[in-house]
Amino acid sequence: MTQAKQPTNTGALATLVIVFFFWGFIAASNSIFIPFCKTHFHLNQFQSQLIGSAFYGAYFIGSLILFLISNSLKYDILNRIGYKKGIIYGLWISVVGALLIIPSANANSFPAILASFFVVALGFSLQQTCAQPFAILLGDPSTGSHRLNLGGGVNSFGTTLGPIIVSFFLFGSVGGEHKNVTVTNINNLYLIVAGVFAAVALFFTFSKLPSGKNEEKFELANKAAKSLLIMTGVIIAIIIVGQLTEIHKLPLLLVTLACIIFILFSSNSSAVKNNDGWGAMKYQQLIFGMIGIFVYVGVEVTIDNNFGALLKSPGYLTDLGLDESKISKYISLYWGSLMIGRWTGAVSVFNLSKSARKIATIIVPFVAFAVILTANRINGNDVSDLYAYAICIVIAIAAFFYGQEKPVKTLFTVSVLASVAMVVGLLTHGIVSVYAFMAGGLFCSVMWPCIFSLGVGGLGKYTSQGSAFLIMMILGGAVIPPLQGSLGDIHDIGFHDSYIVAAICFAFLAWLSLKLKSVLHAQGLDFDQQIGGGH
Repeated sequence: MTQAKQPTNTGALATLVIVFFFWGFIAASNSIFIPFCKTHFHLNQFQSQLIGSAFYGAYFIGSLILFLISNSLKYDILNRIGYKKGIIYGLWISVVGALLIIPSANANSFPAILASFFVVALGFSLQQTCAQPFAILLGDPSTGSHRLNLGGGVNSFGTTLGPIIVSFFLFGSVGGEHKNVTVTNINNLYLIVAGVFAAVALFFTFSKLPSGKNEEKFELANKAAKSLLIMTGVIIAIIIVGQLTEIHKLPLLLVTLACIIFILFSSNSSAVKNNDGWGAMKYQQLIFGMIGIFVYVGVEVTIDNNFGALLKSPGYLTDLGLDESKISKYISLYWGSLMIGRWTGAVSVFNLSKSARKIATIIVPFVAFAVILTANRINGNDVSDLYAYAICIVIAIAAFFYGQEKPVKTLFTVSVLASVAMVVGLLTHGIVSVYAFMAGGLFCSVMWPCIFSLGVGGLGKYTSQGSAFLIMMILGGAVIPPLQGSLGDIHDIGFHDSYIVAAICFAFLAWLSLKLKSVLHAQGLDFDQQIGGGH
Protein backbone atom coordinates (compact mmCIF):
# COMPACT_ATOMS: atom_id res chain seq x y z
CA MET A 1 0.00 0.00 0.00
CA THR A 2 1.49 3.33 -1.05
CA GLN A 3 1.76 6.00 1.58
CA ALA A 4 -0.65 8.94 1.12
CA LYS A 5 1.00 12.20 0.23
CA GLN A 6 1.12 14.81 2.97
CA PRO A 7 -1.07 17.79 1.98
CA THR A 8 0.57 21.19 1.71
CA ASN A 9 -0.26 23.66 4.48
CA THR A 10 -1.20 26.39 1.99
CA GLY A 11 -2.10 29.01 4.64
CA ALA A 12 1.29 28.73 6.33
CA LEU A 13 3.09 28.59 2.98
CA ALA A 14 1.30 31.75 1.78
CA THR A 15 2.44 33.59 4.91
CA LEU A 16 5.98 32.25 4.60
CA VAL A 17 6.11 33.43 0.99
CA ILE A 18 5.52 37.01 2.22
CA VAL A 19 8.78 36.70 4.16
CA PHE A 20 10.57 35.57 0.97
CA PHE A 21 9.13 38.64 -0.78
CA PHE A 22 10.47 41.08 1.79
CA TRP A 23 13.99 39.60 1.78
CA GLY A 24 14.15 40.51 -1.89
CA PHE A 25 12.34 43.81 -1.39
CA ILE A 26 14.79 45.13 1.22
CA ALA A 27 17.96 43.75 -0.42
CA ALA A 28 17.16 45.28 -3.83
CA SER A 29 15.91 48.58 -2.42
CA ASN A 30 19.38 49.13 -0.94
CA SER A 31 20.43 50.18 -4.45
CA ILE A 32 18.07 53.17 -4.26
CA PHE A 33 18.94 53.97 -0.65
CA ILE A 34 22.71 53.89 -1.34
CA PRO A 35 22.85 56.80 -3.85
CA PHE A 36 20.44 58.74 -1.60
CA CYS A 37 22.76 58.26 1.40
CA LYS A 38 25.77 59.16 -0.74
CA THR A 39 24.22 62.51 -1.61
CA HIS A 40 22.57 63.16 1.75
CA PHE A 41 25.62 62.34 3.89
CA HIS A 42 28.22 63.60 1.35
CA LEU A 43 29.93 60.20 1.08
CA ASN A 44 32.41 58.88 -1.45
CA GLN A 45 31.56 55.69 -3.35
CA PHE A 46 33.45 53.41 -0.96
CA GLN A 47 31.64 54.85 2.06
CA SER A 48 28.23 54.50 0.38
CA GLN A 49 28.93 50.79 -0.21
CA LEU A 50 29.22 50.24 3.54
CA ILE A 51 25.41 49.85 3.57
CA GLY A 52 25.85 46.65 1.56
CA SER A 53 28.77 45.63 3.78
CA ALA A 54 26.67 46.03 6.93
CA PHE A 55 23.77 44.18 5.30
CA TYR A 56 25.62 41.18 3.88
CA GLY A 57 28.18 41.06 6.66
CA ALA A 58 25.29 40.40 9.04
CA TYR A 59 24.47 37.21 7.13
CA PHE A 60 27.98 35.91 7.79
CA ILE A 61 27.98 36.95 11.45
CA GLY A 62 24.47 35.56 12.05
CA SER A 63 25.23 32.20 10.42
CA LEU A 64 28.57 31.99 12.23
CA ILE A 65 26.98 32.68 15.64
CA LEU A 66 24.39 29.93 15.08
CA PHE A 67 27.09 27.47 14.05
CA LEU A 68 29.36 28.33 16.99
CA ILE A 69 26.53 28.05 19.54
CA SER A 70 25.41 24.70 18.10
CA ASN A 71 28.99 23.42 17.98
CA SER A 72 29.62 24.38 21.63
CA LEU A 73 26.29 22.88 22.79
CA LYS A 74 26.87 19.78 20.61
CA TYR A 75 23.37 19.96 19.12
CA ASP A 76 21.63 22.03 16.45
CA ILE A 77 20.03 24.89 18.37
CA LEU A 78 17.50 25.60 15.61
CA ASN A 79 16.44 21.97 15.54
CA ARG A 80 15.93 22.16 19.32
CA ILE A 81 13.72 25.30 19.27
CA GLY A 82 12.13 24.52 15.88
CA TYR A 83 12.14 26.43 12.60
CA LYS A 84 8.83 28.12 13.43
CA LYS A 85 10.24 29.86 16.52
CA GLY A 86 13.46 30.60 14.65
CA ILE A 87 11.50 32.49 11.98
CA ILE A 88 9.52 34.36 14.66
CA TYR A 89 12.71 35.44 16.48
CA GLY A 90 14.28 36.48 13.16
CA LEU A 91 11.23 38.57 12.23
CA TRP A 92 11.28 40.44 15.55
CA ILE A 93 15.00 41.15 15.18
CA SER A 94 14.26 42.65 11.74
CA VAL A 95 11.39 44.69 13.23
CA VAL A 96 13.84 46.18 15.75
CA GLY A 97 16.31 46.97 12.97
CA ALA A 98 13.66 48.66 10.79
CA LEU A 99 12.49 50.78 13.73
CA LEU A 100 16.09 51.74 14.57
CA ILE A 101 16.48 53.26 11.10
CA ILE A 102 13.93 55.95 12.08
CA PRO A 103 15.86 57.55 15.01
CA SER A 104 19.07 57.02 13.01
CA ALA A 105 17.65 59.09 10.15
CA ASN A 106 16.27 61.70 12.59
CA ALA A 107 19.73 62.01 14.15
CA ASN A 108 21.24 62.34 10.64
CA SER A 109 23.78 59.64 11.61
CA PHE A 110 25.16 57.42 8.84
CA PRO A 111 26.97 55.07 11.32
CA ALA A 112 23.67 54.57 13.15
CA ILE A 113 21.93 53.74 9.85
CA LEU A 114 24.65 51.16 9.12
CA ALA A 115 24.09 49.58 12.54
CA SER A 116 20.33 49.52 11.92
CA PHE A 117 20.74 47.79 8.54
CA PHE A 118 23.05 45.26 10.23
CA VAL A 119 20.28 44.42 12.73
CA VAL A 120 17.67 44.07 9.94
CA ALA A 121 19.92 41.65 8.05
CA LEU A 122 20.83 39.75 11.23
CA GLY A 123 17.13 38.92 11.48
CA PHE A 124 17.10 37.96 7.79
CA SER A 125 20.00 35.57 8.40
CA LEU A 126 18.01 33.70 11.05
CA GLN A 127 14.84 33.75 8.93
CA GLN A 128 16.59 32.35 5.85
CA THR A 129 18.34 29.62 7.82
CA CYS A 130 14.94 28.45 9.08
CA ALA A 131 12.51 29.29 6.28
CA GLN A 132 13.97 27.14 3.52
CA PRO A 133 13.84 23.80 5.41
CA PHE A 134 10.53 24.93 6.98
CA ALA A 135 9.03 25.35 3.49
CA ILE A 136 9.93 21.73 2.77
CA LEU A 137 8.26 20.60 6.03
CA LEU A 138 4.97 22.36 5.13
CA GLY A 139 3.97 19.59 2.75
CA ASP A 140 5.07 16.35 1.16
CA PRO A 141 8.89 16.10 0.93
CA SER A 142 8.63 15.03 -2.72
CA THR A 143 7.17 18.44 -3.63
CA GLY A 144 9.49 20.45 -1.39
CA SER A 145 11.47 21.80 -4.35
CA HIS A 146 8.23 23.20 -5.80
CA ARG A 147 7.64 25.23 -2.63
CA LEU A 148 11.23 26.48 -2.59
CA ASN A 149 10.97 27.53 -6.24
CA LEU A 150 7.74 29.35 -5.41
CA GLY A 151 9.54 31.15 -2.58
CA GLY A 152 12.47 31.98 -4.86
CA GLY A 153 10.16 33.32 -7.56
CA VAL A 154 8.32 35.54 -5.10
CA ASN A 155 11.66 36.66 -3.62
CA SER A 156 12.70 37.79 -7.12
CA PHE A 157 9.37 39.60 -7.52
CA GLY A 158 10.25 41.48 -4.33
CA THR A 159 13.65 42.46 -5.77
CA THR A 160 11.84 43.84 -8.83
CA LEU A 161 9.27 45.92 -6.94
CA GLY A 162 11.61 47.02 -4.12
CA PRO A 163 13.48 49.76 -6.04
CA ILE A 164 10.21 51.13 -7.48
CA ILE A 165 8.36 51.31 -4.14
CA VAL A 166 11.34 52.71 -2.20
CA SER A 167 11.88 55.32 -4.91
CA PHE A 168 8.23 56.33 -4.54
CA PHE A 169 8.52 56.72 -0.76
CA LEU A 170 11.82 58.61 -0.92
CA PHE A 171 11.11 60.91 -3.85
CA GLY A 172 7.30 61.07 -3.84
CA SER A 173 7.21 59.85 -7.43
CA VAL A 174 9.22 57.34 -9.44
CA GLY A 175 8.63 58.90 -12.82
CA GLY A 176 8.20 62.55 -11.98
CA GLU A 177 10.57 65.35 -11.13
CA HIS A 178 12.99 65.01 -8.24
CA LYS A 179 11.57 66.01 -4.88
CA ASN A 180 13.57 66.75 -1.78
CA VAL A 181 13.73 63.78 0.52
CA THR A 182 12.67 64.45 4.09
CA VAL A 183 13.07 62.39 7.24
CA THR A 184 9.30 61.85 7.11
CA ASN A 185 9.70 59.92 3.84
CA ILE A 186 12.18 57.55 5.48
CA ASN A 187 10.10 57.24 8.66
CA ASN A 188 6.97 56.27 6.71
CA LEU A 189 8.81 53.66 4.64
CA TYR A 190 10.43 51.83 7.56
CA LEU A 191 7.36 52.09 9.79
CA ILE A 192 5.47 50.16 7.10
CA VAL A 193 8.32 47.64 6.73
CA ALA A 194 8.45 47.11 10.52
CA GLY A 195 4.66 46.83 10.66
CA VAL A 196 4.52 44.14 7.99
CA PHE A 197 7.26 42.08 9.66
CA ALA A 198 5.53 42.45 13.05
CA ALA A 199 2.21 41.31 11.53
CA VAL A 200 3.83 38.22 10.00
CA ALA A 201 5.62 37.47 13.33
CA LEU A 202 2.31 37.67 15.21
CA PHE A 203 0.61 35.43 12.67
CA PHE A 204 3.30 32.78 13.13
CA THR A 205 3.13 33.15 16.91
CA PHE A 206 -0.62 32.55 17.22
CA SER A 207 -1.14 30.14 14.32
CA LYS A 208 -1.30 26.39 14.79
CA LEU A 209 1.71 25.59 12.66
CA PRO A 210 4.11 22.68 13.09
CA SER A 211 7.17 23.55 15.16
CA GLY A 212 9.42 22.46 12.30
CA LYS A 213 11.98 20.09 13.78
CA ASN A 214 14.00 17.29 12.25
CA GLU A 215 16.11 14.45 13.57
CA GLU A 216 19.35 15.30 11.75
CA LYS A 217 22.45 14.63 13.87
CA PHE A 218 24.67 17.68 14.33
CA GLU A 219 28.24 17.01 13.19
CA LEU A 220 30.87 18.65 15.39
CA ALA A 221 33.69 20.62 13.72
CA ASN A 222 35.80 22.32 16.38
CA LYS A 223 38.78 23.03 14.10
CA ALA A 224 36.50 24.47 11.41
CA ALA A 225 34.95 26.72 14.08
CA LYS A 226 38.41 27.99 15.05
CA SER A 227 39.25 28.63 11.40
CA LEU A 228 36.08 30.68 10.89
CA LEU A 229 36.78 32.64 14.09
CA ILE A 230 40.29 33.43 12.85
CA MET A 231 38.78 34.63 9.56
CA THR A 232 36.35 36.86 11.47
CA GLY A 233 39.17 38.21 13.66
CA VAL A 234 41.31 39.05 10.62
CA ILE A 235 38.41 40.89 8.95
CA ILE A 236 37.70 42.88 12.15
CA ALA A 237 41.42 43.73 12.51
CA ILE A 238 41.55 45.02 8.91
CA ILE A 239 38.41 47.13 9.53
CA ILE A 240 40.05 48.66 12.64
CA VAL A 241 43.25 49.40 10.68
CA GLY A 242 41.13 51.07 8.00
CA GLN A 243 39.39 53.25 10.59
CA LEU A 244 42.50 54.26 12.56
CA THR A 245 44.93 54.88 9.69
CA GLU A 246 45.04 56.76 6.39
CA ILE A 247 45.82 53.62 4.38
CA HIS A 248 43.80 53.56 1.16
CA LYS A 249 40.79 51.24 1.35
CA LEU A 250 41.55 49.39 -1.92
CA PRO A 251 44.71 47.56 -0.69
CA LEU A 252 42.96 46.75 2.60
CA LEU A 253 40.04 45.16 0.74
CA LEU A 254 42.44 43.20 -1.49
CA VAL A 255 44.23 41.96 1.66
CA THR A 256 40.83 40.96 3.11
CA LEU A 257 40.06 38.96 -0.04
CA ALA A 258 43.48 37.27 0.00
CA CYS A 259 43.18 36.38 3.70
CA ILE A 260 39.74 34.78 3.26
CA ILE A 261 41.00 32.63 0.36
CA PHE A 262 44.22 31.72 2.21
CA ILE A 263 42.39 30.71 5.42
CA LEU A 264 39.90 28.53 3.50
CA PHE A 265 42.57 26.71 1.49
CA SER A 266 44.94 26.27 4.45
CA SER A 267 42.03 24.85 6.45
CA ASN A 268 41.28 22.36 3.70
CA SER A 269 44.97 21.45 3.44
CA SER A 270 45.14 20.72 7.18
CA ALA A 271 41.85 18.78 7.01
CA VAL A 272 43.14 16.54 4.21
CA LYS A 273 46.18 15.61 6.32
CA ASN A 274 44.09 14.96 9.45
CA ASN A 275 40.32 15.33 9.04
CA ASP A 276 39.49 14.93 12.73
CA GLY A 277 37.56 18.01 13.91
CA TRP A 278 37.32 19.64 10.50
CA GLY A 279 33.90 18.31 9.49
CA ALA A 280 32.81 19.34 5.99
CA MET A 281 35.95 21.42 5.41
CA LYS A 282 37.89 18.30 4.49
CA TYR A 283 36.11 18.32 1.12
CA GLN A 284 37.86 20.40 -1.54
CA GLN A 285 34.64 20.93 -3.53
CA LEU A 286 33.13 22.66 -0.49
CA ILE A 287 36.08 25.09 -0.27
CA PHE A 288 35.76 25.95 -3.96
CA GLY A 289 31.99 26.18 -3.51
CA MET A 290 32.43 28.62 -0.58
CA ILE A 291 34.72 30.83 -2.67
CA GLY A 292 32.25 30.50 -5.57
CA ILE A 293 29.29 31.67 -3.45
CA PHE A 294 31.46 34.50 -2.05
CA VAL A 295 32.32 35.75 -5.56
CA TYR A 296 28.83 35.13 -7.01
CA VAL A 297 27.00 37.07 -4.26
CA GLY A 298 29.68 39.76 -4.40
CA VAL A 299 29.37 40.31 -8.15
CA GLU A 300 25.57 40.13 -8.13
CA VAL A 301 25.44 42.85 -5.46
CA THR A 302 28.30 45.00 -6.77
CA ILE A 303 26.77 45.38 -10.25
CA ASP A 304 23.65 46.77 -8.64
CA ASN A 305 25.02 48.73 -5.66
CA ASN A 306 27.40 50.74 -7.86
CA PHE A 307 24.87 51.09 -10.69
CA GLY A 308 23.14 54.13 -9.23
CA ALA A 309 26.41 56.08 -9.05
CA LEU A 310 27.23 55.09 -12.63
CA LEU A 311 23.81 56.20 -13.95
CA LYS A 312 24.25 59.55 -12.17
CA SER A 313 27.65 60.09 -13.82
CA PRO A 314 27.62 62.91 -16.42
CA GLY A 315 28.18 61.62 -19.94
CA TYR A 316 27.37 57.97 -19.22
CA LEU A 317 23.65 57.68 -20.05
CA THR A 318 22.76 61.37 -20.24
CA ASP A 319 24.93 64.48 -20.64
CA LEU A 320 24.23 65.76 -17.14
CA GLY A 321 23.84 62.37 -15.46
CA LEU A 322 20.55 60.78 -14.46
CA ASP A 323 18.65 62.29 -11.53
CA GLU A 324 18.58 59.79 -8.63
CA SER A 325 14.77 59.90 -8.61
CA LYS A 326 14.78 58.37 -12.13
CA ILE A 327 17.17 55.45 -11.73
CA SER A 328 14.60 53.03 -10.24
CA LYS A 329 13.45 51.52 -13.56
CA TYR A 330 17.00 50.43 -14.44
CA ILE A 331 17.64 49.04 -10.95
CA SER A 332 14.24 47.33 -11.12
CA LEU A 333 15.06 45.69 -14.46
CA TYR A 334 18.46 44.52 -13.18
CA TRP A 335 16.82 42.68 -10.28
CA GLY A 336 13.92 41.78 -12.57
CA SER A 337 16.46 40.03 -14.79
CA LEU A 338 17.13 37.65 -11.91
CA MET A 339 13.37 37.08 -11.67
CA ILE A 340 13.25 36.32 -15.40
CA GLY A 341 15.92 33.66 -15.03
CA ARG A 342 14.50 32.15 -11.84
CA TRP A 343 10.96 31.94 -13.17
CA THR A 344 12.40 30.20 -16.23
CA GLY A 345 14.40 27.82 -14.03
CA ALA A 346 11.22 26.96 -12.11
CA VAL A 347 9.66 25.52 -15.28
CA SER A 348 11.60 22.28 -14.73
CA VAL A 349 9.79 21.46 -11.46
CA PHE A 350 6.43 21.09 -13.19
CA ASN A 351 5.37 17.83 -14.76
CA LEU A 352 5.39 19.05 -18.36
CA SER A 353 6.02 17.14 -21.55
CA LYS A 354 9.33 17.76 -23.32
CA SER A 355 7.74 19.99 -25.96
CA ALA A 356 5.63 21.89 -23.38
CA ARG A 357 8.74 22.53 -21.29
CA LYS A 358 10.57 23.97 -24.31
CA ILE A 359 7.64 26.25 -25.11
CA ALA A 360 7.38 27.37 -21.47
CA THR A 361 11.13 28.08 -21.36
CA ILE A 362 10.62 30.52 -24.24
CA ILE A 363 7.34 32.10 -23.07
CA VAL A 364 7.93 32.45 -19.28
CA PRO A 365 10.91 34.86 -19.58
CA PHE A 366 8.85 37.25 -21.69
CA VAL A 367 5.89 36.98 -19.30
CA ALA A 368 8.26 37.96 -16.47
CA PHE A 369 9.65 40.79 -18.63
CA ALA A 370 6.10 42.05 -19.25
CA VAL A 371 5.40 42.00 -15.49
CA ILE A 372 8.50 44.15 -14.85
CA LEU A 373 7.58 46.68 -17.57
CA THR A 374 3.97 46.83 -16.37
CA ALA A 375 5.01 47.45 -12.74
CA ASN A 376 7.23 50.32 -13.89
CA ARG A 377 4.55 51.83 -16.13
CA ILE A 378 1.95 51.72 -13.34
CA ASN A 379 4.38 53.69 -11.20
CA GLY A 380 4.87 56.38 -13.84
CA ASN A 381 8.13 55.31 -15.48
CA ASP A 382 8.65 55.69 -19.23
CA VAL A 383 9.80 52.20 -20.27
CA SER A 384 10.10 52.77 -24.04
CA ASP A 385 13.90 52.59 -23.86
CA LEU A 386 13.72 49.15 -22.20
CA TYR A 387 11.89 47.25 -24.97
CA ALA A 388 15.06 46.36 -26.88
CA TYR A 389 16.35 44.57 -23.77
CA ALA A 390 14.36 41.63 -25.17
CA ILE A 391 17.48 40.87 -27.27
CA CYS A 392 19.41 40.10 -24.06
CA ILE A 393 16.56 37.84 -22.91
CA VAL A 394 16.74 35.87 -26.18
CA ILE A 395 20.49 35.32 -25.60
CA ALA A 396 19.79 34.14 -22.03
CA ILE A 397 17.11 31.70 -23.23
CA ALA A 398 19.60 30.24 -25.72
CA ALA A 399 22.12 29.86 -22.86
CA PHE A 400 19.54 28.05 -20.69
CA PHE A 401 18.78 25.61 -23.52
CA TYR A 402 22.49 25.04 -24.17
CA GLY A 403 23.15 24.43 -20.46
CA GLN A 404 20.55 21.60 -20.42
CA GLU A 405 20.04 22.14 -16.65
CA LYS A 406 23.48 20.59 -16.02
CA PRO A 407 25.26 22.53 -13.26
CA VAL A 408 28.80 22.62 -14.69
CA LYS A 409 27.76 23.32 -18.27
CA THR A 410 25.21 25.94 -17.19
CA LEU A 411 27.58 27.71 -14.76
CA PHE A 412 30.38 27.82 -17.34
CA THR A 413 28.08 29.09 -20.11
CA VAL A 414 26.41 31.88 -18.13
CA SER A 415 29.73 32.93 -16.53
CA VAL A 416 31.39 33.33 -19.96
CA LEU A 417 28.38 35.25 -21.31
CA ALA A 418 28.32 37.47 -18.21
CA SER A 419 32.04 38.23 -18.66
CA VAL A 420 31.38 39.20 -22.28
CA ALA A 421 28.44 41.38 -21.20
CA MET A 422 30.62 43.21 -18.66
CA VAL A 423 33.30 43.85 -21.31
CA VAL A 424 30.65 45.22 -23.70
CA GLY A 425 29.38 47.44 -20.88
CA LEU A 426 32.91 48.69 -20.22
CA LEU A 427 33.64 49.49 -23.88
CA THR A 428 30.37 51.33 -24.61
CA HIS A 429 28.25 54.17 -23.23
CA GLY A 430 24.55 54.95 -23.25
CA ILE A 431 21.72 52.43 -23.32
CA VAL A 432 23.87 49.65 -24.87
CA SER A 433 26.20 49.75 -21.86
CA VAL A 434 23.20 49.88 -19.49
CA TYR A 435 21.72 46.80 -21.18
CA ALA A 436 25.05 44.96 -20.91
CA PHE A 437 25.41 45.59 -17.18
CA MET A 438 21.74 44.76 -16.51
CA ALA A 439 22.19 41.48 -18.43
CA GLY A 440 24.51 40.42 -15.61
CA GLY A 441 21.31 39.78 -13.65
CA LEU A 442 20.03 37.37 -16.30
CA PHE A 443 23.19 35.29 -16.10
CA CYS A 444 23.47 35.52 -12.29
CA SER A 445 19.93 34.15 -11.92
CA VAL A 446 20.93 30.49 -12.24
CA MET A 447 24.40 30.61 -10.64
CA TRP A 448 23.47 30.06 -6.97
CA PRO A 449 21.86 26.61 -7.41
CA CYS A 450 24.67 25.48 -9.73
CA ILE A 451 27.45 26.48 -7.31
CA PHE A 452 25.50 25.21 -4.30
CA SER A 453 24.80 21.75 -5.77
CA LEU A 454 28.42 21.32 -6.87
CA GLY A 455 29.77 22.62 -3.52
CA VAL A 456 27.82 20.09 -1.41
CA GLY A 457 28.18 17.24 -3.92
CA GLY A 458 29.51 14.08 -2.29
CA LEU A 459 29.49 15.48 1.28
CA GLY A 460 27.20 12.75 2.62
CA LYS A 461 26.41 13.26 6.34
CA TYR A 462 28.21 16.62 6.20
CA THR A 463 25.79 18.06 3.61
CA SER A 464 23.83 20.11 6.17
CA GLN A 465 27.00 21.54 7.71
CA GLY A 466 28.45 22.26 4.26
CA SER A 467 25.25 24.11 3.34
CA ALA A 468 25.65 26.30 6.46
CA PHE A 469 29.25 27.12 5.48
CA LEU A 470 28.13 28.04 1.96
CA ILE A 471 25.45 30.40 3.30
CA MET A 472 28.11 32.13 5.43
CA MET A 473 29.88 33.09 2.22
CA ILE A 474 27.13 35.58 1.42
CA LEU A 475 29.89 37.62 3.05
CA GLY A 476 31.04 38.34 -0.52
CA GLY A 477 28.29 40.95 -0.72
CA ALA A 478 30.07 42.83 2.08
CA VAL A 479 33.55 42.83 0.51
CA ILE A 480 33.37 43.02 -3.30
CA PRO A 481 30.98 46.02 -3.68
CA PRO A 482 33.14 48.36 -1.52
CA LEU A 483 36.20 47.02 -3.38
CA GLN A 484 34.64 48.19 -6.65
CA GLY A 485 33.48 51.40 -4.94
CA SER A 486 37.01 52.21 -3.76
CA LEU A 487 38.27 51.57 -7.30
CA GLY A 488 35.58 53.91 -8.66
CA ASP A 489 36.72 56.63 -6.24
CA ILE A 490 40.14 56.72 -7.94
CA HIS A 491 39.93 59.69 -10.30
CA ASP A 492 41.79 58.07 -13.20
CA ILE A 493 39.47 55.03 -13.11
CA GLY A 494 35.96 56.25 -12.22
CA PHE A 495 32.65 54.41 -11.78
CA HIS A 496 32.40 53.14 -15.36
CA ASP A 497 35.82 51.48 -15.58
CA SER A 498 35.41 50.09 -12.05
CA TYR A 499 33.13 47.46 -13.59
CA ILE A 500 36.31 45.61 -14.55
CA VAL A 501 35.82 44.06 -11.08
CA ALA A 502 32.57 42.42 -12.26
CA ALA A 503 34.22 41.17 -15.46
CA ILE A 504 37.05 39.55 -13.48
CA CYS A 505 34.58 37.95 -11.03
CA PHE A 506 32.58 36.33 -13.84
CA ALA A 507 35.75 35.13 -15.58
CA PHE A 508 36.83 33.56 -12.26
CA LEU A 509 33.44 31.80 -11.94
CA ALA A 510 33.88 30.33 -15.44
CA TRP A 511 37.25 28.90 -14.34
CA LEU A 512 35.71 27.73 -11.05
CA SER A 513 33.05 25.70 -12.86
CA LEU A 514 35.75 23.68 -14.61
CA LYS A 515 37.77 23.32 -11.39
CA LEU A 516 34.73 22.02 -9.49
CA LYS A 517 34.07 19.52 -12.28
CA SER A 518 37.69 18.31 -12.02
CA VAL A 519 37.59 17.99 -8.21
CA LEU A 520 34.30 16.06 -8.25
CA HIS A 521 35.43 13.88 -11.15
CA ALA A 522 38.49 12.83 -9.10
CA GLN A 523 36.01 11.53 -6.48
CA GLY A 524 34.02 9.60 -9.10
CA LEU A 525 31.26 12.21 -9.36
CA ASP A 526 30.18 13.66 -12.69
CA PHE A 527 27.17 15.88 -12.01
CA ASP A 528 26.57 16.79 -15.64
CA GLN A 529 26.09 13.10 -16.40
CA GLN A 530 24.14 12.23 -13.25
CA ILE A 531 21.83 15.27 -13.07
CA GLY A 532 19.34 15.59 -15.85
CA GLY A 533 17.00 18.19 -14.46
CA GLY A 534 16.41 20.89 -11.89
CA HIS A 535 18.89 23.60 -11.06
